[in-house]
Amino acid sequence: MKQDMIVILDLGSHENTVLARAIRALGVYSEIYPHDITAAELKALPNVKGIVINGGPNHVVDGVSIDVLPEIYEEAGFPVMAAGHDKALCEVKLPQFTDDVEAIKEAVKSFVFDTCKAEANWNMTNFVNDQIELIRRQVGDRKVLLALSGGVDSSVVAALLLKAIGDKLVCVHVNHGLMRKGESEAVVEIFGKELKANLIYVDATDRFLSKLENVADPEQKRKIIGGEFIRVFEEEARKLDGIDFLGQGTIYPDIVESGTKTAKMVKSHHNVGGLPEDLQFELVEPLRQLFKDEVRACGVELGLPYEMVYRQPFPGPGLGVRCLGAITRDRLEAVRESDAILREEFQRAGLDKKVWQYFTVVPDFKSVGVRDNARSFDWPVIIRAVNTVDAMTATIEPVDWPILMKITDRILKEVKNVNRVCYDMSPKPNATIEWE
Repeated sequence: MKQDMIVILDLGSHENTVLARAIRALGVYSEIYPHDITAAELKALPNVKGIVINGGPNHVVDGVSIDVLPEIYEEAGFPVMAAGHDKALCEVKLPQFTDDVEAIKEAVKSFVFDTCKAEANWNMTNFVNDQIELIRRQVGDRKVLLALSGGVDSSVVAALLLKAIGDKLVCVHVNHGLMRKGESEAVVEIFGKELKANLIYVDATDRFLSKLENVADPEQKRKIIGGEFIRVFEEEARKLDGIDFLGQGTIYPDIVESGTKTAKMVKSHHNVGGLPEDLQFELVEPLRQLFKDEVRACGVELGLPYEMVYRQPFPGPGLGVRCLGAITRDRLEAVRESDAILREEFQRAGLDKKVWQYFTVVPDFKSVGVRDNARSFDWPVIIRAVNTVDAMTATIEPVDWPILMKITDRILKEVKNVNRVCYDMSPKPNATIEWE
């Protein structure tokens, strides 16, 4: 990568990603590395201009207070700033950061430009050009099999790969039976017919639901879905010649939430923690250092249509993590139908352009209600609508009461086996965006 870089060393802060985004917002590239990186490893990184040691409440690991290696101060030869950290040898000491990106930009601006002499050369044009070069270098004349869900991440990866390697890209869309209503049909229409991509469609609904039968633990569900995805791709690859690579839309929050040396796992991601040990492909993951807002900016840079780039985010395991607990076909259908109603009404109200992510979940328990003047014992539907920039924190959208009432009325009338509708008021943290 040709851009100048500021390295953040993770010393137990909750705000590493916010700090990285703030530095990138200044036009300077930034990456997060573990606290025990060596001076030699630092020097081997491209175009490092300075180091921020970002301390925080997780600086005690297994009862021991951690610190960076002494050689980072003595031998690395880079300007060093301390943030939320009391190391006296650091040139600058800042108070613990908040999640205010603008405030952090101002706090680090002088260090980045005056002390480190970094150039503001981080932008999407440079990123795209660098990634095309890296993809071509990695892939050569061989072929890449891409898991194309049709979501923002995989769509941007597809556009990057098409630009880099053209017809050496083979896209595979797997309908695992956990897609939103009409979603697989839309993927085939847009990518297969409009964009003329080399698209293979696989209907694996029965296969996935059979594997997930009676599995209630969300981590196990994610790993089963991730593992089965890879198996499907392996099977499709055997039908083709020269497939050596698997393209994935892994992004930086996926990596962070799957656990670091100073942060416990929030949840595994199907494309991070669920890969089988005998994986037969080398991975191509050009977005793995980008935050969600940067992925969208990358999509715009690549010329993808607005409606594709800013479409509703959707987790890799699909409705499998919104049909809470053990998945059943009837409850899965309740999630699918209620989600379709929510999306339709949000679009009518103009909320689809305002709210970052909105969806329904159906938990695996029932409550007493009344339907057709008789006692019913049915599921609740829970609505979630959140706003965020980078998926690391999220706030709740205050939806107007009449809109919620209309959505509630439609769900109760149109969705089978449901007798309650609730609205989730929990921000991230303490909640995550998804329920599982």
